[in-house]
Amino acid sequence: MTLVVKLGSSIVAADDGELRAPVLDSVCSQVAALEGSGEQVVMVTSGAIARGIRLMGLPARPRAIDELQAASAVGQGDLFRAYEGRLAEHGTRAAQVLLTSSDFAARRTYVNAQRTLARLLEWQVVPVINENDTTATDEITFGDNDFLAAQVAILLGARLLVLLTNTAGLHTADPRLDPTAELVTEVSGAEDLDGMMIGDRTSAFGSGGMRSKAAAASMAAESGIETVICDGTEAGTLRGAVAGERLGTRFAPRPRRSGGFKLWLRHAKPAAGRIEIDAGAAEALRERGSSLLPVGITSVEGDFEMGAAVEVLHAGERIGKGIAECSASQLDEIKGMKMNELAEGLRERLGIESIDEAINRDRLILY
Repeated sequence: MTLVVKLGSSIVAADDGELRAPVLDSVCSQVAALEGSGEQVVMVTSGAIARGIRLMGLPARPRAIDELQAASAVGQGDLFRAYEGRLAEHGTRAAQVLLTSSDFAARRTYVNAQRTLARLLEWQVVPVINENDTTATDEITFGDNDFLAAQVAILLGARLLVLLTNTAGLHTADPRLDPTAELVTEVSGAEDLDGMMIGDRTSAFGSGGMRSKAAAASMAAESGIETVICDGTEAGTLRGAVAGERLGTRFAPRPRRSGGFKLWLRHAKPAAGRIEIDAGAAEALRERGSSLLPVGITSVEGDFEMGAAVEVLHAGERIGKGIAECSASQLDEIKGMKMNELAEGLRERLGIESIDEAINRDRLILY
């Protein structure tokens, strides 16, 4: 089974952008040892922008997207070489993999990424993954790569996701500001996070923070993947987390995994619109596992095409997400109509051979 380990900006680079060499030495040594013992390890890293800022001598993190992308382009290769060289010292080969959110949004590229990573692992190569900031339209698409790490773990069906940061784990309050803050050692469900003051940033260069780590950990746990948030600056924490030692914050996995398609739909495919349904349709979806029929639709929002993902709502509450069998304009014309009301002339005018279903139950997930 696969292990996914994510290194946040706060442990990759200091606040001045200089690489934290001792931390990288320690983590790469642990990764090589795990890989040498038969584990398949994937590394997800932040820090390319921070490294580029340092190399270019910029006084602070830029705000303009083109400057952030340029800084990433400068830092990306240097950052990978830092990992590649350290892993090579232990006889472990590395490969650089750059991904964007669009690679996960389209099913074809999602599967291609899955196959490529699987092949690298089969070849006993450690993929070092980062977001391709030089082409992404939003440099915080994955939230300091925490969500990218969760997506990769789900993509590969990993047994464990380890999010390394510069604190011991999730606390009841910000330990830097509140001396009474206590470490949360176990999270069994999203309800355990209610009321916690979870911070937004961890370093001068990070774009995520504990909030995105908690959300990413919850996302992976909901997909059946155990997740640990722990202090990567402490020697041996990665191997300890893999061995099941009680350290950091451990998110318990949900007992059942969904199929690959529904995991992709839930976590990777962005919604392009919204469909509001009536109480009868909501009951049919929830209680009988039915497909969504046009008769149950009360309104359609967005400008989407057939095959797009759409959120399904009842009384303003999100109840599911599915792949639309028709475009937004087509659904808007047939909403509220029963099967016998969908005359052949209407089908021809709308250009649809079959409009029996708005969303098929096999292409629908319920929250």
